[in-house]
Amino acid sequence: MLPCFKSTFYRVLLLLLISPFFSFSVYSQVQAGPQHSWTANWIGTQGNTGTEYGVYYFRKTITLDSKPGSFKVHVSADNRYKLYVNEVLVSMGPARGDTYNWNYETVDLAPYLKQGANTLAALVFNEGPYQPVAQISFRTALMLQGSSKAEDVVNTNKSWRCFNDKSHQPFPGWFPYAATKGEIVDMNLALGDWNKNNYDDSKWPFAKDLSQARPKGKTDGFGLMLVPSSLPQMELSYQRISTLRKATGMNVPSGFPKNKVALTVPAQSVVTLLLDQDTLTNAYLNLNCSGGKDGSVTIRYAESLLENNKTGRGKGNRNEVEGKSFSGRADSIIANGKADQTFTTLNYRTYRYIQVSIRTGNDPLTINDLYGTFTGYPFKLKATLNTTNAEIKKIVSIGWRTARLCAVETYFDCPYYEQLQYVGDTRIQAMVSYFNAGNDTLARNAISQIDHSRLPEGVTQSRWPSRENQVIPGFSLWYIGMLHDYWMYRNDQNFVKDKLSGSRAILDFFGRYQQADGSLKDVPFWTFMDWAGRNGWSAGGPPKGTDGSSAGFDLQLLWAYQWGAEMEAQLGMPAIADLYSKKATQLIQTIRSKYWSKSKQLFAETVEKNTFSQHTNSLAILTGAAPKEQWPELGKKMLNDTTLTQCSIYFRYYMHMALVKAGRGNDYLSWLDAWRSNMDLGLTTWAEEPDVLHSRSDCHAWGASPNIEIYRTLLGIDSDSPGFKKIKIVPHLGDITSISGSMPHPGGKVDVAYTLKGSEWDIQIDLPEQTTGTFIWKRKTYQLKSGGNKFSFRNTAM
Repeated sequence: MLPCFKSTFYRVLLLLLISPFFSFSVYSQVQAGPQHSWTANWIGTQGNTGTEYGVYYFRKTITLDSKPGSFKVHVSADNRYKLYVNEVLVSMGPARGDTYNWNYETVDLAPYLKQGANTLAALVFNEGPYQPVAQISFRTALMLQGSSKAEDVVNTNKSWRCFNDKSHQPFPGWFPYAATKGEIVDMNLALGDWNKNNYDDSKWPFAKDLSQARPKGKTDGFGLMLVPSSLPQMELSYQRISTLRKATGMNVPSGFPKNKVALTVPAQSVVTLLLDQDTLTNAYLNLNCSGGKDGSVTIRYAESLLENNKTGRGKGNRNEVEGKSFSGRADSIIANGKADQTFTTLNYRTYRYIQVSIRTGNDPLTINDLYGTFTGYPFKLKATLNTTNAEIKKIVSIGWRTARLCAVETYFDCPYYEQLQYVGDTRIQAMVSYFNAGNDTLARNAISQIDHSRLPEGVTQSRWPSRENQVIPGFSLWYIGMLHDYWMYRNDQNFVKDKLSGSRAILDFFGRYQQADGSLKDVPFWTFMDWAGRNGWSAGGPPKGTDGSSAGFDLQLLWAYQWGAEMEAQLGMPAIADLYSKKATQLIQTIRSKYWSKSKQLFAETVEKNTFSQHTNSLAILTGAAPKEQWPELGKKMLNDTTLTQCSIYFRYYMHMALVKAGRGNDYLSWLDAWRSNMDLGLTTWAEEPDVLHSRSDCHAWGASPNIEIYRTLLGIDSDSPGFKKIKIVPHLGDITSISGSMPHPGGKVDVAYTLKGSEWDIQIDLPEQTTGTFIWKRKTYQLKSGGNKFSFRNTAM
């Protein structure tokens, strides 16, 4: 008879909680709050509900007796703000969150202040019904609070003035994007110098007090519970647009747009310019123009052009522009005829191609300048790779660009279409951050946000922040994997310990759908696993058997139990670790008996054993559901049996891990044809879907997994204990005879170099201080000490 795991769990938990000998600490993410009571208010404008589309300006002038050495303030807004001090942009935000965890930024204004009068000015915008899906909102408002009594002079209240800018309107038409809508700006209605020190705001109405602004836990009546943002300000970098690809309606001056060259469009003209950034980017588009009274400049943005006379999303080679059409999000300005009219997009745009359409009336219009300001999370590339293999270098470069464009205030699937932080994508993106940047701040933020998204049933949302609910149960299991990754690669055990209660809630949710043999049955919500589309897969979900079970889901649950058991054993409750281990053992036995096909010598998708996939067999290897002696043959079949449902570029991350575990790591470079196809078609970032010609998104960071595997598989650097305190080096060089590189580590960096000189391999491995490790070469294990380690081996077959 099978044990009653559920009742056992609660008996053990009760005993542990009442035991005087058991204790554990809870790690708090909340940073130290203010040193004095907050007195600022959330403020808004008079005469609106705060939920409509609108752009609002706030101003206040303060007088200081002397230039301060420090002047820290806390600032936030709903939806977004740009804060200026004495005409200088000093902060943008808030970093996206939810109403229970609404971020505020802390900024030291001292470098921008002076003795005498100082102007604080803020632009706040609310996209209303056009808000991105990732943008949660309560109502339009601004909050500014001094960090001590000395700074309270800036606090938002009715002494601030506010103006509703009527020059901004949403760009008409419907666009199938979850990210953000374009805007129209009528320069005839624009205020122009609203943030300048000498601007006269005396006719502006005073702001309206809405509610007290208080940190979370003090008072939460307004609907936004304020917490300190853990993130730095996003990068803002000047970026010229590279190339003019086509021009109709006039001759364009040489050097435009790569150089700041004025372009004057004659009166009564229609001009269209096709500009190419050469690579995909995220940037605020900046336009400065003069003249052109009542003329217009419309700017459209696209990842790629579309093939004419094609159904669906035909894109072809992304470098080609002839015979193609332009479709994309748009912004537009109506010129007022004055000099130096300046337009900057409220939010950043994602583009490789820009189409600029200029229509003039009776006045010529001069474009003085047109350029971008790149934005993204301020990652710095710390990993290095030295090789004569140009293809590997290009793959790493494209992967890093992809990862950067899919990381701003959160990780997200794609910058152009959705900007939503999906758990499945984010797990891979976080690993890229560890291996390439050695940075875990955005990963911690993501883990915490997904933890905040939990439904009462225990399962998390598939993506968060999001104002639209969506649950992919398998992504909750990947969340446990993401937490386990953090535990293994970053030295921060208290953070992981604090999240174990959420891991337990997820596994308890799945426990409700386990049958007597441990197999899952009819798990609700969207059962997405990968964009695979044959052999019974539907909407990204694997097929289910007549009994409602699925090998893919059972294997994901098995892996989550294994992760949970490891973390609980060292950080949490040993009894729960034992429970999870028993559940994992039962699942292994069930999976082997239920899904193994003797005739096919593969694990099947369902109990009927009539459909098979690379996914299931990869997971069988990774979890140990497949006995070790089966791994080599399973790896061979996964690569050669084309009847199997194939992994997309996303799930190949897991398949490649399985193939390495099956002993085929030296073939790694031969598995990258999907990435080569992207490069052959001119992509500068990795596409979302296997059909690159028709892929919706040209930038999905789940495809950046080679930026992990080049270091983990090829160079062989990996964590061998929690916190990366022990390091394992197992290179898989294939035909490579000379390569070196390094990756960041919590204690510094790990350097490796492999060189074949004649018949001898010279190998150098350098580990950070206070770490040890093992080096495996030709199936033999050698001990590594901190600092330098040198080896010399005669060249023999691997």
